[in-house]
Amino acid sequence: MSDPAQFEQFLINYQDMVYSTAYRLLGQEAEARDVSQEVFLRAWEHWEQLSQSPTVGGWLKTVTRNLCINHLQRYRARWKFFTDLKSADAQDDEPGLEATFAAPETLDTELLTADQRSVLEEALERLPEDQRIALVLYHYEDLDYTEIAERLHVSLGKVKTDIHRARLALFKRLQPRREELGV
Repeated sequence: MSDPAQFEQFLINYQDMVYSTAYRLLGQEAEARDVSQEVFLRAWEHWEQLSQSPTVGGWLKTVTRNLCINHLQRYRARWKFFTDLKSADAQDDEPGLEATFAAPETLDTELLTADQRSVLEEALERLPEDQRIALVLYHYEDLDYTEIAERLHVSLGKVKTDIHRARLALFKRLQPRREELGV
């Protein structure tokens, strides 16, 4: 086996990326921690190959994404009732949202950007599971509609609808905050 100190440094270097990917997909801290732990257990099992790989970050993201999707598919039926509830304040006639954040140039803009990211993450958590997952896979994981449909075992139309509805819901939730921040 290899040096545990080397694996510990690897874990420190990649833990934030793995956890944030899992959290965005799952929307639950405990589940994201569980999946992150599973990812690093698998990394330990394959450490001999991974320790010298230049593509280890991509491997970790792929494993994280796949474990999250597997977890969601396994437990989705159990919680289906709750994720199907539509927010009473959601409307389908609002324009889409393009979430953009400027690169920080000063401490003030860094704080503003951190606040914007926090608000966006909070809004993502409030989305119905199907919408959040599709949107995260599209915008954060750079998968196209077809890949998302294949991985989630749903129709292409459902993916497009979920992403569209997620954007509308985010726009509605973020618009008052964007105006408050002057963005």
